[in-house]
Amino acid sequence: MTDQEIIDLINSSLAEEFELDPADMAPEANIYEDLGLDSLDTVDMVVVLEGAFRFKIREEDGIREIRTLGDIHRFVIDKKRAAELKSA
Repeated sequence: MTDQEIIDLINSSLAEEFELDPADMAPEANIYEDLGLDSLDTVDMVVVLEGAFRFKIREEDGIREIRTLGDIHRFVIDKKRAAELKSA
């Protein structure tokens, strides 16, 4: 899976779950201020991402520092690459 495929899957999964306009899904979009998510939505976001990528992220320290959609992209790409290295 390429980085762009990961980004596309994140964006489509979040747009579907939270009924977001794909036009608003820019990397610099703040998940709270620009996308309108709240703290309860972030819990749902974690569940959506875990389902889409089939790994656990809710106990990761970095998840608490996510503020933008680009932060989510980088976090999931790094997590996916680490999992690939571990399984190789």
